[in-house]
Amino acid sequence: MAETRITLPIEGMTCGACAATVQQRLSEQPGVRDAAVNYATAKATVQFEDGSMTVADLVKAVRESGYDCSKARVSFGVEGLHYSAGVARLEKEIESLPGVLSAAANQATEQVTVEYVPGVVTPRDLEEAVQRAGFEVTEPVPAEDPVEREEIRRRAEVRRLLWKFLVAAFVALTTMIGSLPLMSQSTAKGHDLVQRILAPLDSVLRGTLGGLYALDPGVIKLAMMVLTLPVIFWSGRQFFTGAWSGARHRAADMNTLIALGSGAAFLYSSVATLVPEVFEGAGIPADVYFEAVNSIIALILLGRLLEARAKGRTSEAIRRLLSLRPGTALVQRNGQDMEVPIQEVEVDDEVIVRPGETIPVDGVVISGESSVDESMLTGEPIPVQKREGDKVVGGTINGSGSIIFKATAVGNDTALQQIVRLVEEAQGSKAPVQRLADRVAGIFVPVVIAIAIASFVVWFVTGPEPSLVFSTVAFVTVLIIACPCALGLATPTAIMVGTGKGAGSGILIRGGEALEAVQSLDTIIFDKTGTITEGKPTVTHILGAKRSDGSTVSPPEILKLGAAVESRSEHPYAKAVVEAAHKRELTVPPVERFVAMEGRGVRGIVGKYLVEVISVRHAQERGIDLGRLSRDVELHILAGRSPVVVVVNDTVQGLIIIADAVKSTAREAVQRLKDSGIDLYILSGDSKVVTGLVAKEVGIDHVIAEVAPRQKSEQVKRLQEAGRKVGMVGDGINDAPALAQADVGFAIGTGTDVAVEASDITLIRGDPRTVVTAIELSNTTMRTIRTNLFFAFVYNILGIPLAAGVLYPFTGLLLSPIVASAAMAFSSLTVVGNSLRLRNFTPSIAD
Repeated sequence: MAETRITLPIEGMTCGACAATVQQRLSEQPGVRDAAVNYATAKATVQFEDGSMTVADLVKAVRESGYDCSKARVSFGVEGLHYSAGVARLEKEIESLPGVLSAAANQATEQVTVEYVPGVVTPRDLEEAVQRAGFEVTEPVPAEDPVEREEIRRRAEVRRLLWKFLVAAFVALTTMIGSLPLMSQSTAKGHDLVQRILAPLDSVLRGTLGGLYALDPGVIKLAMMVLTLPVIFWSGRQFFTGAWSGARHRAADMNTLIALGSGAAFLYSSVATLVPEVFEGAGIPADVYFEAVNSIIALILLGRLLEARAKGRTSEAIRRLLSLRPGTALVQRNGQDMEVPIQEVEVDDEVIVRPGETIPVDGVVISGESSVDESMLTGEPIPVQKREGDKVVGGTINGSGSIIFKATAVGNDTALQQIVRLVEEAQGSKAPVQRLADRVAGIFVPVVIAIAIASFVVWFVTGPEPSLVFSTVAFVTVLIIACPCALGLATPTAIMVGTGKGAGSGILIRGGEALEAVQSLDTIIFDKTGTITEGKPTVTHILGAKRSDGSTVSPPEILKLGAAVESRSEHPYAKAVVEAAHKRELTVPPVERFVAMEGRGVRGIVGKYLVEVISVRHAQERGIDLGRLSRDVELHILAGRSPVVVVVNDTVQGLIIIADAVKSTAREAVQRLKDSGIDLYILSGDSKVVTGLVAKEVGIDHVIAEVAPRQKSEQVKRLQEAGRKVGMVGDGINDAPALAQADVGFAIGTGTDVAVEASDITLIRGDPRTVVTAIELSNTTMRTIRTNLFFAFVYNILGIPLAAGVLYPFTGLLLSPIVASAAMAFSSLTVVGNSLRLRNFTPSIAD
């Protein structure tokens, strides 16, 4: 059954436990095959069976878990809607699109308003739905810029958090000063670490703010309570509403801890302010903790603010990639040049690119010549010369020349959009090492609440007087210091930065599983053609056989027949033969009944002849006599060239000699990998002699030659069965099964779509040294993840006992809730900051 994979932007998550709650709810939906929720990116990636549900059903499930999906709204005109009876049909057609939540058509204004999930539905989808319903839009549906949308959302979040923090911080400072005159009234407060730190300030303020100390304590407490109200009901409102929403859906997260902790302190202090006799009648001082409540919320908001700004930097790679697209394109239509929005460029449009402009979409040059800077996509700093017949990629920058190209891929089909999709999917993934953290986060909050209650009971029963005060402080501090945020951020932030850094260098890592699998590799297999060699073979010699009349078959005749059958093949050698025929301006006849003989060659009917182009090995297997050409075969193989035999009606016509130069950077890449202790193999369908010569030239010790394409995956499997962890590096369509079979598949070069889809890591550049860089980046990212998890676990392992008062018997001090809130914020920032260090990653091999 066909499946759909979508990404939903989630609102309201504040920690890893939130993400676990949403993920569990989505996974429980009928038809959902897989659901992964990433707290750092605030996105859920869901894979479900077509027809089993709609996006609206998934959004409903998210809401039922206590959170929500981001929504966008767009309005556009529809021609002829005023007098039409097909309004319901139009709305139904639009609502059938994945990602559309609702559609409302207004006949009076001839406008349709659509509410949808950003990134799931496109303007083109909406226009096509309108056309299917029998209508036309009056003008193109306005396209939403995902870069701008993300930037606006991030700026709005930062601005909102900043104002809430400023209010809470001002009130916290004010109430902290107001609490100083009350310090001397309570001996219990002398055990609070913050109060001890503030003690010297108390003596200074007595001389400067004498009027404050002359006020009635009840008045000071009431003023502090009134000042705290806006912090509770505005600055910290999201914590309380989030906790209530979670409680309604039987879920607990960071909001629950903060709301319980600060709420308990506020209620305790409010009762002590409004009805102090409740405490005084029981012999307990009516202490208040309004300064703690305000400081807790202020510090947590500060942590969230700094975290939001730091997390914005982790997603720079996506924004940078998306910003490469120009807004418009200059196209030739009906003999006229016109500038159109990039969304309106169609396949086969002729696109004009002037000097210095960004190429808008993918295509093939049909006129002009220029150099193109592709470094923003490939990391390759040297501009690439483009002329007629060469491919250009959207997002790259044209040099000093002007070119015209025919568009071959537009919209989501362009290489840039596919790269963005791969990076987004990678950043939304999780490494297997995160599973432990996810399991911990799923049960973390209930466990912390239980520890907090236990701390309260122990202090209340065994603590010194006033035991209620000590037990309340311990209860609040445990709740505040224990937060699963750091656990939730440990993996995704590192993956976001690591995969983003890779994308900037032309290395596309499919996800966390690939990152982790790279570390275990002990064997790497390189396909020869296009990976170790340039992959652009050329014809160097054409040798004719003797006819029965003593004459020799002419090279043009051999090449013409060979090119006829090779024109239908995708093999690099076939392209070399066809290109050689074109360079010699030969007329290549058509071929019929073409057959590709896997690993052996090709054949077809050319005119009235059966023409075959086959390998020397296959010719020998069939017992075909090469005659005097046998000596030439040996000489060229010893020179590292590859002969192919042209056979017509079972009679040898001649040899076409092909050579493929070794990449200049291959030897350095091989040496670096060998130095790291990895065993290297070279794999090829070519002869053992030719493959062995290439292996010797670059320094690879193990050779696997004369292997048919279908046997490549078998070779990978054979090594795996011997207990090896195997990486496969290839670029061709016949490498796809081997790439998929390997523990980690590296698709090198631009590759083919099949090879890229089958791989775990795609190396856009053709440089084999990027294999080394990809491994180094993966290893560095995984080290960062493990460091993050260490910080997160150690923080909670140490922090919770300290908050519960384990040091009190030795120091007489209790950890203040204010210190706890600062430590909680610091833990998240430590993890994010450590991940951001990956932005400074530098490969050991420089260009």
